[in-house]
Amino acid sequence: MKVGEVKFGSVEINGIKYNHDIVIYPSGRIERRKKEISKKKHGTSHKFDPEELKEYLREDFDVLIVGTGIYGMLSLLPEARELVKEKDIIERPTPEALKLVEELWGKKRVLAIIHVTC
Repeated sequence: MKVGEVKFGSVEINGIKYNHDIVIYPSGRIERRKKEISKKKHGTSHKFDPEELKEYLREDFDVLIVGTGIYGMLSLLPEARELVKEKDIIERPTPEALKLVEELWGKKRVLAIIHVTC
């Protein structure tokens, strides 16, 4: 997993630029984050709801890395944290989170949810 430029509103992974929030699965598959699930329930996509997290629990993983945004605005709700309490959970601002994804890739099975704006 190769992380390129990370800036407000976009991230580059394996040479592909993403202008929206993404989910990186342990298999390497990358898809758009389904943040409308959290937004509908809480009025904001900055509160990471367990119903949204359930959408991403398709592949087994060792560590969940949450890129909380450039300014750290996204937070994993306690109820969501409870869903994956047996796993390692790391929440960091997006630039730091993506560095961890790159460092841990191939050493652990990483599931990463990355917020690209605030």
